[in-house]
Amino acid sequence: MTVAFFSGKRRRAAAALGAVSAGLLVLSACDKPTPLVTVTIGSDSVHAEAACYNDGEAIKESEIQGCLTKKPSEIIKVAMDDQVRMGVDPEIADNGWTLLFGAQPVEQEPFKKTYRTIPGNAFFSSATGEPTTKTAVSVMETKGKKVVGIWNFQFEKES
Repeated sequence: MTVAFFSGKRRRAAAALGAVSAGLLVLSACDKPTPLVTVTIGSDSVHAEAACYNDGEAIKESEIQGCLTKKPSEIIKVAMDDQVRMGVDPEIADNGWTLLFGAQPVEQEPFKKTYRTIPGNAFFSSATGEPTTKTAVSVMETKGKKVVGIWNFQFEKES
């Protein structure tokens, strides 16, 4: 003799509840992805996640230099006459972002738009005026005076 502990309706409800619980458990284990920075040259685009990102909170001062020198996730070939389009997620633009060449800021004030175009030749002259063949390019998100995220790329001169 078999005894049913639950009716068919209750078994289905229990199974559904178990599936929902398992789904929520899986989702809670996922990390929220970092915002992306996109570099587009012609019809080719490269997306990168942050080298350092602290869920929108300030990165420790002691970690910033290490973040700027982390190996870039993407190497991009750039011709001198290319137009380099850089785009950031809206949340980065809301806070403001600064472009850095070789860990040195290129501008005084953070940029507040999601998109900008820069001529390719801007990336290949050093501080001394000497031509270079590669440049470490970083995008640094700021919130006030605090650094919130850093994205790194390597631009190489296309011959």
